[in-house]
Amino acid sequence: MFPSSQLGQLRELAEGVSTGVIALAHNTAGAMGALHPRFAAFDTPYLYRDVEHLMAAMASDSPVMQELNAGLIEAAGVRVLYAYYFGTRNLTANRAVTTPEDLSGVRIRAIPFPIYMAAVEGMGAVPVPVDWAEVPTALATGVVDGQENPLNVVVSHNLQDVQSHLMLTTHITAAQVIIINEDAWQALGEEQQAQVRAAAEQVHERASAALLEAEEGDLQTLRDAGMTAIGPEDGQDVETFRTSVNALAQTRFAEQFGTLYEQIDAIR
Repeated sequence: MFPSSQLGQLRELAEGVSTGVIALAHNTAGAMGALHPRFAAFDTPYLYRDVEHLMAAMASDSPVMQELNAGLIEAAGVRVLYAYYFGTRNLTANRAVTTPEDLSGVRIRAIPFPIYMAAVEGMGAVPVPVDWAEVPTALATGVVDGQENPLNVVVSHNLQDVQSHLMLTTHITAAQVIIINEDAWQALGEEQQAQVRAAAEQVHERASAALLEAEEGDLQTLRDAGMTAIGPEDGQDVETFRTSVNALAQTRFAEQFGTLYEQIDAIR
């Protein structure tokens, strides 16, 4: 195991699994769009009704996942083994933000892939592409004014030490995908593949449950550390953010992902 970006940043991890240099890795759906562009649709902002909808769409037996996984295998020789809930992304900054107008001219770190850049731009900010390993330094030195991530990432990396405000914009509900090189997968025997599938189903459920359980505690941890959390009850105008982000997402991605959006919306 090689944690903390030792094997590279998101794009390098995806490409490493594609070439076979890395056998197995975790990544975001948006980053997998570097290998198969349609896969990035899974990380579109404000796409899901709730966590259950997300996990139903990204389940291994979901028609949408089966279609996109087949495309990923064909395009890049990479297979998704499973996905698990990784949290709902929110905004942090050293200022209070309640509407997109509050972010005018504000530099917010964005994952350097189109779907995430559009999310930040749609919220009214200036997206600055920064890979994760460089984010704490970029925040501390003022290269960027804020960032967006699930609560567990804010807590685990002590971002409350360099950011004063947490805005509960809930703009992306996302899963992590566990990917394997297709040649490495096919090199396994049928019994081994069955064992990996069984383990994947267990970990998918356990990891998703653990993240959901931790979220409420993470929010309290950040408040106890002195971070000011701003939610709808504090004036956070989530609907205005939703409208602004969705308008940009439709402009940028509807032609490419529109059919997938309809398929995902139809999942019950």
